[in-house]
Amino acid sequence: MTTTTSESTTTFAGKPIDAQFIAGTWREGGSQKTLTLTNPYTQDSLGSIRQASVADLDEAYRAAAAAQKDWAATTPAARQSVLFRAAEIFDTRRQEIIDWLIAESGSTVLKANVEVSAARAITVEAASYPYRVHGRIMESNVPGKENRVYRGPLGVVGIISPWNFPLHLSQRSVAPALALGNAVVLKPASDTAITGGLIIARIFEEAGLPAGVLNVVVGSGGEIGDAFVEHEVPALISFTGSTPVGQNVGRIAAGGKHLKHVALELGGNSPFVVLADADLDQAVRAAAMGKFLHQGQICMAVNQIIVEDAVYDDFVRRFTDHVRTIKVGDPADPATVVGPVINRSQREGLLEKIRTAKAEGARVVLEGEVDGQVVPPHIFADVTQDMEIAREEIFGPLVGIQRVADEAQALAAANNTEFGLASAVFTGDLERGVAFAQGIKAGMTHVNDIPVNDEAHVSFGGEGNSGLGRFNGEWAIDEFTTDHWISVQRTPRQYPF
Repeated sequence: MTTTTSESTTTFAGKPIDAQFIAGTWREGGSQKTLTLTNPYTQDSLGSIRQASVADLDEAYRAAAAAQKDWAATTPAARQSVLFRAAEIFDTRRQEIIDWLIAESGSTVLKANVEVSAARAITVEAASYPYRVHGRIMESNVPGKENRVYRGPLGVVGIISPWNFPLHLSQRSVAPALALGNAVVLKPASDTAITGGLIIARIFEEAGLPAGVLNVVVGSGGEIGDAFVEHEVPALISFTGSTPVGQNVGRIAAGGKHLKHVALELGGNSPFVVLADADLDQAVRAAAMGKFLHQGQICMAVNQIIVEDAVYDDFVRRFTDHVRTIKVGDPADPATVVGPVINRSQREGLLEKIRTAKAEGARVVLEGEVDGQVVPPHIFADVTQDMEIAREEIFGPLVGIQRVADEAQALAAANNTEFGLASAVFTGDLERGVAFAQGIKAGMTHVNDIPVNDEAHVSFGGEGNSGLGRFNGEWAIDEFTTDHWISVQRTPRQYPF
């Protein structure tokens, strides 16, 4: 990794990555705006990128459409080999990618390692997809007719990815889309343009992906955001981010001139339920990991802790004592658990949430001084369902703990939300945990584990305002392909007129 001066460029694998990647060419964007990339911990400049204009976006989509048919016509082995080479590059460039994640997204060493492994895993899983796309031959009620259902790529996929797990949450859509014969235009979050987009462009370029099949445009949402969704070329918009923005993406995709599919992975309010028969030591460590990994800036992160009355006081004490031991500060220090939040706006939002929690009567059991963009863990006890800290997604190292009388109240509290992404329950009785989990309105629930789970072959997605569609495995194949019914009338059909 090399950071910029006025004379040098920001690089990956020894090559510049401070430009747009369109039609296989690295070039300056056409916008009048320049994006400055900043290390969220040190505030050092990481470089600058001339942003993409609407004209650049149009060129990227046209290039993708032009390249897609030839890419789809390649053999499954050819597409698979590109994915396998990309996975190998994740291995050989692993430390350089980790360094970039630490510098650009404020990832701790632990989180950066988790993220690279996850991005590699979905790449390897996607490499199997070209051989897992199956059509069907179906019987017909019409004499002499054969029904064939062909399954093929959608065409061009537009991907908008977030800043919190930028590498993985881009690659989670990019790799399956490419493996299945689609072309891609990727718009990474501005805070993480390098790790969310331009590194991925370099990886696939090195892996031998044909020019135009993957394009990366770095631009502001205000300038190219709506146009990205409205454009006539993409058949699917895959969006990962906040619920309000995702709802707007859905409105544009459904209400514009060019109707298209959407896959939306949005916000969450993950409940972490501790029943009275749980192993408290294990629950405490899980709650800390599920809450404070990457400063809590994860859609699946523990957002509210719900504890049965019989063990409530004991849990609060043990949890607070454990969190006090967490190291806070420089994300490049391997011992650090909580590093900086992504930007000043995020920090200010968290400070407002702290003030609101106190004003609404939550009891502070742990807090600390904010240093730059490093917000230390804050724990609030005696939280009630009507408090903002229980109702809304936090996306930071703050958490509230609620007391409930029994299992029934715990389930009611867990379901008292507009979201339905991830959730967890701790209990000494596994089948009791499964029964409880089945009662939670969510796309994912984990018994005796944290809500932060993502395996490349298992369905990932939410219910309610947490989104539409599923990622990973067979579910990704469904999302990024479409069915085409072709019937063959082998003998002349008798028509009534």
